[in-house]
Order: sequence, then structure tokens, then C-alpha cells
Amino acid sequence: MIRSFIVNKYNGKEFLKVIFNMSILFLCLGFIINLFEEINFFKDYDVGISVPIGLTALFVPSLLYNMFPFVVLLSGIWFFLKIKKTDEIIAMKVSGMSNFSVIMIPSILSIILGIFFITAVNPITSTLVKKYESIKGKYEKDQEYLAAITVNGIWIKEQNYGKINLIRSTKLENNNLLDISIYQFDSNNNFLKRIEAKSADISSSHWKIKNATVIDKDGKISDDKIYEFTYSSMYDINKIKSLYSNIDTVSFWNLENEIELLENRGYSSKDMRAKLQQSLAFPFFLLSMILLSGVFTLGFSFKDNNWTYIFIAIITSVLIFYFNRFSAALGKMDKLPIEISVWMPILIIFIFSSVGLIHANQK
Repeated sequence: MIRSFIVNKYNGKEFLKVIFNMSILFLCLGFIINLFEEINFFKDYDVGISVPIGLTALFVPSLLYNMFPFVVLLSGIWFFLKIKKTDEIIAMKVSGMSNFSVIMIPSILSIILGIFFITAVNPITSTLVKKYESIKGKYEKDQEYLAAITVNGIWIKEQNYGKINLIRSTKLENNNLLDISIYQFDSNNNFLKRIEAKSADISSSHWKIKNATVIDKDGKISDDKIYEFTYSSMYDINKIKSLYSNIDTVSFWNLENEIELLENRGYSSKDMRAKLQQSLAFPFFLLSMILLSGVFTLGFSFKDNNWTYIFIAIITSVLIFYFNRFSAALGKMDKLPIEISVWMPILIIFIFSSVGLIHANQK
């Protein structure tokens, strides 16, 4: 019992070291790649190197978080190969441990790491990404065009024919913005007038607004009611529904509130519900990566050729990545329920790993 505890403690410590080293490697690679992208973005701005470096530092932790399942897969392969090449696994088997027992400690640690990343790391990375987008947004060429969903409604700001329009709506219903108000300002931000309407059809970028009331800058309501007019906007129903294009800015702890907010405003919450399910499945995804790495290294032998294992790890990572994307796409297109589209890839990996582990445990 004491011997087993010492061996498990050693395995856990060594596995965490591999995880740490692999994470540092991914951070460095991600930092270098993203830094070149930021430098390319700011090539026409006189900002120096400090801004790209600062933005990269804000963005890379989120990149590591999204790639962590593959970090765990590679770390598992590295760890199991290490104890295999140094014949430590033979000593463990002599002491009465099976391959399943060797995989157990990394599996438990992967679940703990998954819970830690979701509950503690994700809120930090989401805040950093939000800060990243806020800073970088100041340099976007189309920064005069903004849109957001808040507890007070849907807000849109855009320039139109030399005027600045601030648009507010209570919610989105089908292809219509309801209870719409358009506040119009000149180029010097002087208030000109306000247009009120019950709804606006935004099927295209040429909104159709009916039964509108015009209120001038002095608060006087025009006697002439506009029965129908067209408002040209850069937003249509598809752009409005994609306001949450980067859901990495939403913390795990805020997902349910954001889902409720989107549904109350008439927006589709598919992406946000998928994000919630992915977060709940994250620890089990990490576990499946460990089991898969155990199958590849302890269940099969490739004459201890490291390049073969590296090739397998890369191919497996690519296949899992695109399989997840394909499954998620089926969920977004209503071909599968969101829950099934998220959990199905993990379940398939578990089934494959379980069969492989039975084979590996017999060795």
C-alpha cells in the first residue's frame, strides 16, 4: 500500500511536470505566431512594438485554454513514453501495478485540471480577451460602427450619410426589431432628431420602418406621421444575430445569464448553449485525451520510434479538432441537439479508448 502510494505520487508529480513544460512550449509558440499577426495588423499605425506585445500577452492565455486538450494529449504521450523508455513501467508492473493503474493517476489529475481551468482560468482568460478586443477595437477602421446587447436592450451605433445614428430596440422577434428608437446626431455630435417606431423589418440592410413618429431636438412631435420609409444600415438580421462572434469574452460563470439575456432579446442562444456544454464537458474531454494517449503508447508498440508517436499525435489532434467542428456545425444547423453535438465526440473517444485500454491492460 505504501509502495503504491509512493509510485502514484511519483507518477503524479512527473505528469504535472510534463504538463507544465508542454504548456510553456505552447505559450511560447502561440506568443511568437500571434505577435507576427499583431505586428502585421499594426504595420500602418505608429504604435511601436509595445502595443503588439501587450495585445499578444492578453490573447495567448485564451489560446492556451482552447488548445489545452491537445496539450494534455501530447503530455500524456510524452509521459507514458518516458516511463516506457526508462523501463520504469516494468518496475511498476513488478510491484503489482497494471497498465490501467499507471493511467489512473494522470486521468484523475486531468479531471482536476479540467475543473480548475473551467472555474478559475476561464474567467481570467475571458477578461483578458475582453480587454484585448477593447484595446484593439480602438484601432479598427470601422470603429464608428458598433453593436451590443445589454440588459437595457439592443444598441447599434453607425454613420449614415454624414450623420451619426444611435439605435435602440427592446428585442428581436423573427426579422423585426421591436420598439425601435433612432437618435440622430450631426458630425459634431449635436442632437438633431429622434425617430420612434413599433418595429423595423431588418431582413436586409435596407430596413423597412412603418408608422414612425419624428421628434425634433426641442422635443416637439411632428404632425406628419411617416407611414413607411427605408433606413439604410450596415446591419441586417444575419449580422445582428452574430454579435456574439467571439464567445471567448464570456466567462463560464456568466454563461447562463448571457443565455437568458439573449433569449429574452429574441436572439439565438445556440452558440452560447454550445459553449456551456463544452465547458461542462471540458474535464471529461481532458480525461479522454489521457486515455487516448495511454492507448497509443501502452497499447501499441512502434519500436520506440519517437517520430512515429509524434506523427500519430499530430494526426489525431487534427482529426479530433475537425470532428469537433463538424459535430458542432451539426448542432448549429439543428441536425443534432446541442448537447449531443458537444458530447458525441467525447463519447466516441471514450468508447475507442476503452477498447484500447482493455487490450493494453492485458499486456
